[in-house]
Amino acid sequence: MNETKTGPLLDWLLRKHPDTPKSRAKQWILAGRVSVNGVVIRKPHQTIADPGETLELGDRHAATLACGSGWRIHPRVSLLHLDSAFAIVNKGPGLISVPAPNCSLSALSILADFLSGKLKARGPGGAGKSLPPAYRRLQPLPVHRLDQYTSGAFCIATSPAARHHLIEQLKAHTMKREYVAFVEGRSSTPKGTWRQWLQLSKDELRQHVVLDTQARARGSEVQEAITHFEVIAEYPLAGGKGFITQLRLRLESGRKHQIRVQAAHAGLPLIGDRTYNPAYRGQDDANAPIDFPRQALHAEVLSLEHPDQPGSRMAWTAELAKDLRQLETALRSDRL
Repeated sequence: MNETKTGPLLDWLLRKHPDTPKSRAKQWILAGRVSVNGVVIRKPHQTIADPGETLELGDRHAATLACGSGWRIHPRVSLLHLDSAFAIVNKGPGLISVPAPNCSLSALSILADFLSGKLKARGPGGAGKSLPPAYRRLQPLPVHRLDQYTSGAFCIATSPAARHHLIEQLKAHTMKREYVAFVEGRSSTPKGTWRQWLQLSKDELRQHVVLDTQARARGSEVQEAITHFEVIAEYPLAGGKGFITQLRLRLESGRKHQIRVQAAHAGLPLIGDRTYNPAYRGQDDANAPIDFPRQALHAEVLSLEHPDQPGSRMAWTAELAKDLRQLETALRSDRL
Protein backbone atom coordinates (compact mmCIF):
# COMPACT_ATOMS: atom_id res chain seq x y z
CA MET A 1 0.00 0.00 0.00
CA ASN A 2 1.26 3.46 -0.88
CA GLU A 3 2.29 5.40 2.21
CA THR A 4 0.51 8.51 0.95
CA LYS A 5 -2.86 6.78 0.67
CA THR A 6 -5.49 8.31 2.95
CA GLY A 7 -8.83 7.15 4.33
CA PRO A 8 -11.17 7.34 7.32
CA LEU A 9 -9.77 6.23 10.68
CA LEU A 10 -12.60 3.69 10.93
CA ASP A 11 -11.46 1.99 7.72
CA TRP A 12 -7.86 1.71 8.93
CA LEU A 13 -9.06 0.24 12.23
CA LEU A 14 -11.23 -2.35 10.44
CA ARG A 15 -8.28 -3.36 8.25
CA LYS A 16 -6.24 -4.01 11.38
CA HIS A 17 -9.14 -5.84 13.12
CA PRO A 18 -11.06 -7.44 10.21
CA ASP A 19 -13.21 -9.69 12.42
CA THR A 20 -14.61 -6.77 14.41
CA PRO A 21 -18.16 -5.54 13.60
CA LYS A 22 -18.16 -2.02 12.19
CA SER A 23 -20.46 -0.74 14.96
CA ARG A 24 -18.12 -2.02 17.68
CA ALA A 25 -15.04 -0.52 16.00
CA LYS A 26 -16.85 2.81 15.86
CA GLN A 27 -17.65 2.57 19.58
CA TRP A 28 -13.95 1.92 20.31
CA ILE A 29 -13.06 5.17 18.54
CA LEU A 30 -15.83 7.20 20.22
CA ALA A 31 -14.77 5.84 23.64
CA GLY A 32 -11.23 7.12 23.11
CA ARG A 33 -9.55 3.74 22.82
CA VAL A 34 -7.91 4.35 19.42
CA SER A 35 -4.71 6.36 19.01
CA VAL A 36 -2.33 7.19 16.13
CA ASN A 37 1.24 8.06 17.00
CA GLY A 38 0.17 8.20 20.64
CA VAL A 39 -2.61 10.74 19.97
CA VAL A 40 -6.20 9.67 20.70
CA ILE A 41 -8.59 10.34 17.80
CA ARG A 42 -12.31 10.19 18.56
CA LYS A 43 -13.69 10.90 15.07
CA PRO A 44 -14.38 7.63 13.16
CA HIS A 45 -14.55 9.38 9.79
CA GLN A 46 -11.53 11.66 10.20
CA THR A 47 -9.32 11.23 7.13
CA ILE A 48 -5.74 10.27 7.89
CA ALA A 49 -2.77 8.81 6.01
CA ASP A 50 -2.06 5.11 6.38
CA PRO A 51 -1.08 4.90 10.10
CA GLY A 52 0.63 1.53 9.80
CA GLU A 53 1.87 0.24 13.15
CA THR A 54 1.26 3.59 14.85
CA LEU A 55 -2.48 2.80 15.04
CA GLU A 56 -3.12 1.28 18.47
CA LEU A 57 -6.20 0.00 20.25
CA GLY A 58 -5.98 0.82 23.95
CA ASP A 59 -6.98 -1.54 26.72
CA ARG A 60 -10.74 -1.56 27.29
CA HIS A 61 -10.20 -0.84 30.99
CA ALA A 62 -8.95 2.62 30.01
CA ALA A 63 -12.51 3.50 29.00
CA THR A 64 -13.88 2.92 32.52
CA LEU A 65 -14.76 6.07 34.40
CA ALA A 66 -13.44 6.06 37.98
CA CYS A 67 -16.64 6.86 39.89
CA GLY A 68 -15.28 6.08 43.35
CA SER A 69 -18.17 5.85 45.80
CA GLY A 70 -20.48 7.40 43.20
CA TRP A 71 -20.90 10.59 41.18
CA ARG A 72 -24.19 12.36 41.94
CA ILE A 73 -25.46 13.49 38.55
CA HIS A 74 -28.97 14.39 39.80
CA PRO A 75 -30.62 14.62 43.25
CA ARG A 76 -32.06 11.14 42.64
CA VAL A 77 -29.34 9.50 40.52
CA SER A 78 -25.75 8.55 41.41
CA LEU A 79 -23.41 7.08 38.81
CA LEU A 80 -21.57 3.98 40.11
CA HIS A 81 -19.92 2.82 36.87
CA LEU A 82 -19.54 3.97 33.27
CA ASP A 83 -17.64 2.58 30.31
CA SER A 84 -18.19 2.14 26.58
CA ALA A 85 -20.53 -0.83 27.17
CA PHE A 86 -22.80 0.08 30.09
CA ALA A 87 -23.51 2.23 33.13
CA ILE A 88 -24.65 1.33 36.65
CA VAL A 89 -26.63 3.95 38.55
CA ASN A 90 -28.18 4.10 42.01
CA LYS A 91 -31.75 5.26 41.33
CA GLY A 92 -33.64 7.11 44.02
CA PRO A 93 -37.28 6.37 44.94
CA GLY A 94 -40.04 8.12 43.00
CA LEU A 95 -38.10 8.26 39.73
CA ILE A 96 -39.12 6.02 36.83
CA SER A 97 -36.40 3.92 35.19
CA VAL A 98 -37.05 4.72 31.54
CA PRO A 99 -39.19 7.41 29.85
CA ALA A 100 -42.95 6.79 29.80
CA PRO A 101 -45.75 8.48 27.81
CA ASN A 102 -46.84 10.59 30.78
CA CYS A 103 -43.38 11.27 32.21
CA SER A 104 -40.18 12.06 30.33
CA LEU A 105 -37.85 12.45 33.34
CA SER A 106 -36.27 9.09 34.14
CA ALA A 107 -32.99 7.55 35.26
CA LEU A 108 -32.21 6.83 31.60
CA SER A 109 -32.99 10.39 30.42
CA ILE A 110 -30.91 11.86 33.26
CA LEU A 111 -27.95 9.70 32.22
CA ALA A 112 -28.48 10.84 28.60
CA ASP A 113 -28.35 14.49 29.72
CA PHE A 114 -25.17 13.80 31.67
CA LEU A 115 -23.53 12.08 28.70
CA SER A 116 -24.45 14.99 26.43
CA GLY A 117 -22.84 17.47 28.82
CA LYS A 118 -26.09 19.08 30.03
CA LEU A 119 -25.47 17.94 33.61
CA LYS A 120 -22.37 17.93 35.80
CA ALA A 121 -21.60 15.42 38.53
CA ARG A 122 -21.10 16.22 42.18
CA GLY A 123 -18.36 14.29 43.94
CA PRO A 124 -17.99 13.79 47.71
CA GLY A 125 -16.32 17.19 47.98
CA GLY A 126 -19.21 18.93 46.24
CA ALA A 127 -17.23 20.23 43.28
CA GLY A 128 -18.83 19.92 39.86
CA LYS A 129 -17.30 17.30 37.59
CA SER A 130 -17.60 17.35 33.81
CA LEU A 131 -17.64 14.12 31.85
CA PRO A 132 -14.52 13.48 29.76
CA PRO A 133 -15.25 14.00 26.03
CA ALA A 134 -14.62 10.32 25.22
CA TYR A 135 -18.04 9.44 26.70
CA ARG A 136 -20.09 12.20 25.10
CA ARG A 137 -21.46 10.15 22.21
CA LEU A 138 -22.44 7.05 24.15
CA GLN A 139 -26.12 6.19 23.75
CA PRO A 140 -27.95 5.02 26.91
CA LEU A 141 -30.26 2.08 26.18
CA PRO A 142 -32.63 0.24 28.58
CA VAL A 143 -31.73 -3.25 29.79
CA HIS A 144 -34.24 -3.82 32.62
CA ARG A 145 -36.42 -1.74 34.95
CA LEU A 146 -36.94 -0.94 38.60
CA ASP A 147 -40.39 0.05 39.87
CA GLN A 148 -40.82 3.80 40.25
CA TYR A 149 -40.81 3.66 44.06
CA THR A 150 -38.08 1.01 44.34
CA SER A 151 -34.59 2.42 44.80
CA GLY A 152 -31.20 0.95 43.99
CA ALA A 153 -28.79 -0.44 41.40
CA PHE A 154 -29.98 -0.16 37.82
CA CYS A 155 -28.10 -1.20 34.65
CA ILE A 156 -28.19 0.85 31.43
CA ALA A 157 -26.37 -0.24 28.25
CA THR A 158 -24.33 2.34 26.33
CA SER A 159 -24.07 0.45 23.02
CA PRO A 160 -26.50 -1.77 21.08
CA ALA A 161 -24.10 -4.74 21.15
CA ALA A 162 -23.69 -4.49 24.92
CA ARG A 163 -27.46 -4.17 25.37
CA HIS A 164 -28.02 -7.42 23.50
CA HIS A 165 -25.40 -9.18 25.62
CA LEU A 166 -26.84 -7.83 28.90
CA ILE A 167 -30.42 -8.77 28.00
CA GLU A 168 -29.23 -12.31 27.22
CA GLN A 169 -27.71 -12.43 30.72
CA LEU A 170 -31.09 -11.47 32.17
CA LYS A 171 -32.80 -14.22 30.20
CA ALA A 172 -30.21 -16.77 31.31
CA HIS A 173 -30.44 -15.54 34.95
CA THR A 174 -26.68 -14.88 35.05
CA MET A 175 -27.18 -11.22 35.94
CA LYS A 176 -27.53 -11.46 39.71
CA ARG A 177 -29.72 -9.04 41.66
CA GLU A 178 -30.11 -8.85 45.43
CA TYR A 179 -32.62 -6.67 47.24
CA VAL A 180 -33.24 -5.50 50.79
CA ALA A 181 -36.85 -5.20 51.97
CA PHE A 182 -38.63 -4.25 55.19
CA VAL A 183 -41.81 -6.29 55.59
CA GLU A 184 -44.69 -6.50 58.04
CA GLY A 185 -44.72 -9.64 60.20
CA ARG A 186 -42.27 -12.44 60.97
CA SER A 187 -41.10 -15.23 58.70
CA SER A 188 -41.73 -18.79 59.87
CA THR A 189 -38.29 -19.79 58.56
CA PRO A 190 -34.91 -17.95 58.56
CA LYS A 191 -34.47 -18.56 54.84
CA GLY A 192 -36.30 -20.18 51.94
CA THR A 193 -37.62 -19.84 48.40
CA TRP A 194 -40.87 -18.44 47.06
CA ARG A 195 -41.99 -20.14 43.86
CA GLN A 196 -45.32 -19.16 42.30
CA TRP A 197 -47.03 -18.58 38.98
CA LEU A 198 -47.95 -14.96 38.30
CA GLN A 199 -50.43 -13.40 35.91
CA LEU A 200 -50.34 -9.69 35.09
CA SER A 201 -53.64 -7.82 35.06
CA LYS A 202 -54.96 -6.52 31.74
CA ASP A 203 -53.93 -2.96 32.64
CA GLU A 204 -50.46 -4.29 33.65
CA LEU A 205 -50.69 -2.54 37.03
CA ARG A 206 -50.94 -5.59 39.30
CA GLN A 207 -49.75 -9.18 39.50
CA HIS A 208 -51.91 -12.07 40.73
CA VAL A 209 -50.69 -15.39 42.12
CA VAL A 210 -52.17 -18.26 40.11
CA LEU A 211 -52.59 -21.84 41.32
CA ASP A 212 -50.56 -24.55 39.57
CA THR A 213 -53.70 -26.11 38.10
CA GLN A 214 -54.83 -22.76 36.67
CA ALA A 215 -51.36 -21.95 35.35
CA ARG A 216 -51.37 -24.96 33.01
CA ALA A 217 -54.70 -23.89 31.55
CA ARG A 218 -53.76 -20.24 31.03
CA GLY A 219 -50.55 -20.94 29.12
CA SER A 220 -48.30 -18.07 28.11
CA GLU A 221 -50.31 -15.49 30.11
CA VAL A 222 -48.75 -16.95 33.27
CA GLN A 223 -45.05 -16.78 34.21
CA GLU A 224 -43.13 -18.57 36.94
CA ALA A 225 -41.52 -16.36 39.61
CA ILE A 226 -38.72 -17.58 41.89
CA THR A 227 -37.28 -15.54 44.75
CA HIS A 228 -34.83 -16.71 47.43
CA PHE A 229 -35.07 -14.93 50.80
CA GLU A 230 -33.16 -14.71 54.07
CA VAL A 231 -34.03 -12.93 57.31
CA ILE A 232 -31.49 -10.22 58.21
CA ALA A 233 -33.16 -8.85 61.35
CA GLU A 234 -36.45 -8.72 63.25
CA TYR A 235 -37.66 -5.58 65.00
CA PRO A 236 -40.53 -5.64 67.57
CA LEU A 237 -42.77 -2.58 67.43
CA ALA A 238 -43.62 -0.60 70.54
CA GLY A 239 -46.86 -1.45 72.31
CA GLY A 240 -46.95 -4.99 71.01
CA LYS A 241 -48.05 -3.81 67.56
CA GLY A 242 -46.22 -6.65 65.85
CA PHE A 243 -42.90 -7.00 64.07
CA ILE A 244 -41.07 -5.59 61.10
CA THR A 245 -38.62 -7.98 59.44
CA GLN A 246 -35.67 -7.00 57.28
CA LEU A 247 -35.11 -9.45 54.42
CA ARG A 248 -32.40 -10.02 51.85
CA LEU A 249 -33.86 -11.34 48.60
CA ARG A 250 -32.24 -12.76 45.49
CA LEU A 251 -34.14 -12.89 42.22
CA GLU A 252 -33.90 -16.02 40.11
CA SER A 253 -36.52 -14.73 37.69
CA GLY A 254 -37.38 -11.09 37.09
CA ARG A 255 -41.11 -10.52 36.82
CA LYS A 256 -42.89 -7.19 37.26
CA HIS A 257 -43.63 -6.60 40.99
CA GLN A 258 -42.21 -10.08 41.72
CA ILE A 259 -40.88 -9.47 45.23
CA ARG A 260 -43.85 -7.34 46.25
CA VAL A 261 -46.56 -9.80 45.29
CA GLN A 262 -44.68 -12.89 46.52
CA ALA A 263 -43.90 -11.30 49.88
CA ALA A 264 -47.57 -10.37 50.33
CA HIS A 265 -48.62 -13.91 49.33
CA ALA A 266 -46.26 -15.27 52.02
CA GLY A 267 -47.96 -13.10 54.66
CA LEU A 268 -45.06 -10.62 54.72
CA PRO A 269 -46.28 -7.59 52.75
CA LEU A 270 -43.80 -4.78 52.25
CA ILE A 271 -43.97 -1.74 54.50
CA GLY A 272 -45.44 1.15 52.52
CA ASP A 273 -46.69 -0.96 49.58
CA ARG A 274 -49.93 0.71 48.41
CA THR A 275 -50.71 -2.10 45.94
CA TYR A 276 -50.07 -5.38 47.80
CA ASN A 277 -50.23 -4.45 51.51
CA PRO A 278 -53.88 -3.96 52.59
CA ALA A 279 -52.81 -1.83 55.58
CA TYR A 280 -51.64 0.93 53.23
CA ARG A 281 -54.57 1.01 50.79
CA GLY A 282 -56.77 3.33 52.82
CA GLN A 283 -56.79 7.10 52.60
CA ASP A 284 -55.24 7.67 56.03
CA ASP A 285 -53.14 4.50 56.48
CA ALA A 286 -54.83 4.10 59.89
CA ASN A 287 -54.14 0.36 59.94
CA ALA A 288 -50.51 0.67 58.88
CA PRO A 289 -47.90 -0.46 61.44
CA ILE A 290 -45.74 2.60 60.63
CA ASP A 291 -45.99 5.58 58.33
CA PHE A 292 -43.79 5.12 55.24
CA PRO A 293 -44.27 6.84 51.85
CA ARG A 294 -43.40 3.98 49.46
CA GLN A 295 -42.68 0.27 49.29
CA ALA A 296 -39.60 -0.34 51.47
CA LEU A 297 -37.58 -2.11 48.77
CA HIS A 298 -34.04 -1.44 47.55
CA ALA A 299 -31.97 -3.14 44.83
CA GLU A 300 -28.72 -3.36 46.79
CA VAL A 301 -26.40 -5.61 44.78
CA LEU A 302 -26.06 -6.12 41.03
CA SER A 303 -23.45 -8.37 39.40
CA LEU A 304 -22.91 -9.30 35.76
CA GLU A 305 -20.41 -10.43 33.16
CA HIS A 306 -18.80 -7.57 31.28
CA PRO A 307 -20.13 -7.63 27.68
CA ASP A 308 -16.64 -6.99 26.25
CA GLN A 309 -14.76 -9.27 28.67
CA PRO A 310 -16.12 -12.85 28.57
CA GLY A 311 -15.69 -14.58 31.92
CA SER A 312 -15.02 -11.34 33.80
CA ARG A 313 -17.68 -10.71 36.46
CA MET A 314 -18.21 -7.34 38.12
CA ALA A 315 -20.41 -6.36 41.09
CA TRP A 316 -21.74 -3.15 42.63
CA THR A 317 -23.43 -2.36 45.94
CA ALA A 318 -25.85 0.57 45.97
CA GLU A 319 -26.12 2.44 49.26
CA LEU A 320 -29.59 2.37 50.83
CA ALA A 321 -31.75 5.37 50.01
CA LYS A 322 -31.95 8.02 52.74
CA ASP A 323 -35.50 7.12 53.80
CA LEU A 324 -34.54 3.45 54.24
CA ARG A 325 -31.40 4.36 56.21
CA GLN A 326 -33.57 6.47 58.51
CA LEU A 327 -36.08 3.62 58.85
CA GLU A 328 -33.35 1.12 59.70
CA THR A 329 -31.85 3.48 62.30
CA ALA A 330 -35.23 4.07 63.91
CA LEU A 331 -35.98 0.33 64.06
CA ARG A 332 -32.59 -0.45 65.62
CA SER A 333 -33.03 2.22 68.28
CA ASP A 334 -36.64 1.17 69.13
CA ARG A 335 -38.02 4.56 68.14
CA LEU A 336 -41.06 3.14 66.30
